[in-house]
Order: sequence, then C-alpha cells, then structure tokens
Amino acid sequence: MPKAQALTTPAVSGKLLATAAGFTGLMLLLAYLVAFDQGALSQSGMYLHELMHDGRHLLGVPCH
Repeated sequence: MPKAQALTTPAVSGKLLATAAGFTGLMLLLAYLVAFDQGALSQSGMYLHELMHDGRHLLGVPCH
C-alpha cells in the first residue's frame, strides 16, 4: 500500500494573495481613471476629467 504524503502549506498565504489582488485592482482602477476616463463615470459632467487632467499630461497620456 502506498504511503500517504503529508500536506504542505502554500508558499503564499490567502490573506497576502487577497491583499495583493485588492491592491492590483485599485491600481488598475486608478490607471483607468487617469488614462482613459473622459468623464464617463462622473455624474457631474467632466469632473473626473478635470481632476485627472494634470495627471494625464504628467504621464504623457493624450487627452484632447
């Protein structure tokens, strides 16, 4: 009869993985808002566009 192998613990904990996934999602949302959103998510017209306008120019992202 084959011998049972011991369970090993994962190299990355679930908490660390969840934190990394949340941080990555937040950074992707921020990148979208700075680079691509032209006020589409804003209920007040072009508020997000104006808020992120200088960031676009600083990063060299065309916005006009």
